[in-house]
Amino acid sequence: MGGQKLFEANPPPDPSQLPDALLDFRVQLNTKNVLSEDELRNIRAFRDAADYIAAAMIFLKENTLIEREIRADDIKARLLGHWGTCPGLTLVYAHANRLIRQTKQDMLYIVGPGHGAPALLASLWLEGSLGTFWPDYARNKAGLAKLISGFSFPGGFPSHINAETPGSIHEGGELGYALAVSFGAVMDKPDLIALCVVGDGEAETGPTATLTRSAWHGYKYIDPAESGAVLPIVHVNGFKISERTIYGCMDDKELTALFIGYGYQPRIVEDLENIDQDLAASMEWAISEIHKIQKAARSGNPIVKPRWPVLILRTPKGWGGPKKVHGELVEGSFHAHQVPLPEAKKDAGERAQLQEWLSSYNPHKLLPNGEPNEEILQIIPEEDHLKLGQRKESYASYEPLDVPNWLESGVTVQKGTEASCMKTIGEYLHEVVKRNPSTFRIFSPDELVSNKLDAVLRDSGRNFQWDVASRAQGGRVIEILSEHTCQGMLQGYTLTGRTGLFPSYEAFLGIVHTMMVQYSKFVKMAHETTWRQPCGSLNYVETSTWTRQEHNGFSHQNPSFIGAVLNLKPALARVYFPPDANCFLSTVAHCLRAKDYINLMVGSKQPTPVWLSPEEADKHCIAGASIWKFASVDEGVTPDVVIVGIGVEVTFEVIAAVVLLRKLVPELRVRVVNVTDLMILGPARSHPHSLNDVDWDNLLTKDRPIHFNYHGYPQELRGLIFGRPNLGDRVSIEGYREEGTTTSALDMMLQNHTSRYHVAEAAVRGASRFNERIQVRSHELISELRHLAEKDKEYIYQTGAGELHTPQPVVCDN
Repeated sequence: MGGQKLFEANPPPDPSQLPDALLDFRVQLNTKNVLSEDELRNIRAFRDAADYIAAAMIFLKENTLIEREIRADDIKARLLGHWGTCPGLTLVYAHANRLIRQTKQDMLYIVGPGHGAPALLASLWLEGSLGTFWPDYARNKAGLAKLISGFSFPGGFPSHINAETPGSIHEGGELGYALAVSFGAVMDKPDLIALCVVGDGEAETGPTATLTRSAWHGYKYIDPAESGAVLPIVHVNGFKISERTIYGCMDDKELTALFIGYGYQPRIVEDLENIDQDLAASMEWAISEIHKIQKAARSGNPIVKPRWPVLILRTPKGWGGPKKVHGELVEGSFHAHQVPLPEAKKDAGERAQLQEWLSSYNPHKLLPNGEPNEEILQIIPEEDHLKLGQRKESYASYEPLDVPNWLESGVTVQKGTEASCMKTIGEYLHEVVKRNPSTFRIFSPDELVSNKLDAVLRDSGRNFQWDVASRAQGGRVIEILSEHTCQGMLQGYTLTGRTGLFPSYEAFLGIVHTMMVQYSKFVKMAHETTWRQPCGSLNYVETSTWTRQEHNGFSHQNPSFIGAVLNLKPALARVYFPPDANCFLSTVAHCLRAKDYINLMVGSKQPTPVWLSPEEADKHCIAGASIWKFASVDEGVTPDVVIVGIGVEVTFEVIAAVVLLRKLVPELRVRVVNVTDLMILGPARSHPHSLNDVDWDNLLTKDRPIHFNYHGYPQELRGLIFGRPNLGDRVSIEGYREEGTTTSALDMMLQNHTSRYHVAEAAVRGASRFNERIQVRSHELISELRHLAEKDKEYIYQTGAGELHTPQPVVCDN
């Protein structure tokens, strides 16, 4: 009630009553006669030709240059594509071409509205880049016909931008992260400008709620002395698929206030009658502002907290298309979003409108004999390497890292040696940073120190330009509390030839699940696109895991990202569970050298035993799994049961179980196996790393019971090994059961049935099937183990203690 009275006494301001003085902060320019008559004519020719091709791609399978009246048979059976955003995208493309031709500016074109593929493909065909990479789409009549007829048709280009699209580094299947990708792309590329179009529908998507609003702050992580720049163009056409957009409902004062608040210099481009003059002046101004900021930084007199330019481009949705269809407003409404004439194949009236619409572009004049006329060619960059579709950064710029010899950083193993996997690789990554000052970065949420990787900050620090302590220091760490922004920047950095690392709390990597999947689709298609060269792998370090998140509680206990990676195309997916610090060193070194993979490394930040020497760890990681003879009875020969550890703490519990079993039941013969490369377990030939059946049997036996103590969800592992022969009922799996709270480390294991007692119980039950000595004692032993577990649980809840104490060294010599 008090809140209601307060609200009544202090009503929020009406946005329409924002002070007019806000408009004074908008950049005002003289837009008259920026373009000569020839330039204006050339730009309009390019735009009209690109718009014609984009529209024709959605509708036509025959008669692609409308050399006769359009018939029903000329129209595709399924009309797929998105027209609404295309006119704005071709408008920006045309003006980017003019600037590049005149200034020789290095530029990438990154498009947020991914379903604007018709606009991009049409522009790429006009500049000749499509034919460069896809000879069947040469810049001639046959190539144009193939482009138009094959779009969104089996065997042709899909309806969204993907890796098959020259010049692209952004998968168009999910909206919301083009801006973050752009910032990543220009890092350590001082001469590059990423021209990034952000759609106003995109600006309110799920990822946008955390991403774009965070990504607008991305320039605060760009040092203009060492990196390029992003020129964002917010395309406000007012509508999404069936509703108004938020930005489309904001007036100039609101948009100005918003972007001033973000720290930009906003320029609103909305003079539709003189749009080309307006946009030309605005882009020239924006580029000059970027160069001014960069020149100051590179001359030793940086502008502190520079205000970078942003353009807000207002054009109608589906500009140039049908005004009305069946009495409904189309241009400037959501009806233009996809296919504005959806019944053109069946409806003669809509077909006549299509004829009128396409003819309005004068394709015969613009594309005589199916080739661009001279006016169009006059604004296309003359040098191929400057064309937006042929930038080397987008497809062939990989720079391998100088990866140090990790064996030199290995932990010497002595009795009782413990080390934190994260602290150990933090020291190693410090050396990686020193050797690769412009080709390696770490993209981290606000967790780097918590995850004990802070050794990388010793010399280079963070790259946060708004912090006086970090500014202009050449830091290699981008630390921002937005997983989405980290992911987007990592993608842009990786696809433009460099290598990055994304360390995170385990529970929060799931935030970028869908972004990671979309990226994997891009890489999958890149593999199948012969002209795209390899790039670095996307590298995740998953730590602060559920096994040691007992202090933060249930909300921080979630290993689901593992399953997300397992579900990827096998050629791309790599999941590693290094069991100790030396194995983690080997794994990190491998992943930093690898290309085109999604690498997930899962490990602990807490001190844990170092089981293997550097040389042993090297062999273990090369094999992906091995029998740990030191922990097995008689080095693992003729076991009664096989126990498999996959993960740091769960492997610790396996070893603790073996120690316990040696005391309670010395006649039990156990083989201990550790798996560090999860992908070897899948059925033969299901993954490039999977073991053949003979090697699987040699490792895990043909017929003995196998118990897996697994870090992730048990169902993931069941799905992975399904299809292996002779499994029957001899396999049991325990892992994370979605049980947890703020408790002790050992209690977390007890709650999820991954404790030493549960492992020992599974071993006894399994061994009893083959060893009569165990069989006669089975019930007694299992009861004792359960009793011990209950006693430990009582102790934990009485005292609050109960850590994962290091077991005594295992000696199994019989």
